[in-house]
Amino acid sequence: MQINRDDLSGSQIQALLREHLADAYKNSPPDSVYALDLAALRKPDITFWTVWDEGVLLGCGALKELDKTHGEIKSMRTTAFALKRGVGSLVLSHIIKQASNRGYNRLSLETGDNAAYGPARALYAKFGFAICRPFADYTDNAFSVYMTLKL
Repeated sequence: MQINRDDLSGSQIQALLREHLADAYKNSPPDSVYALDLAALRKPDITFWTVWDEGVLLGCGALKELDKTHGEIKSMRTTAFALKRGVGSLVLSHIIKQASNRGYNRLSLETGDNAAYGPARALYAKFGFAICRPFADYTDNAFSVYMTLKL
């Protein structure tokens, strides 16, 4: 598997991100969906990566700079084909390493609280992320879980 920085111009990643947004709206109330669209993911404060294996897209993830010491994980997604192959762990390890290389001392994320997001929460917990209060512009709501990792 290979991780590449991605400009989001490819049809495969665009399709995966459409699926990601559709699932977010299917599994969360509309006012609790914080997944980003293509335009938002192309902003200069976000770096986006994809995972490939012999030309097949397996997953993706992004790192948003909140400030010089704090980053946020965005758009973590594994394709259905690649589930249970370690893609999520690979992307998450890569993002943690990049955040550390940037000098961040904290990496945070927002995810859902229902069963659909259980595997994501378990993955983050496996890497040491702990439940925290809302960060950045987030506010308390009944459908979000906020997690953070000190680097």
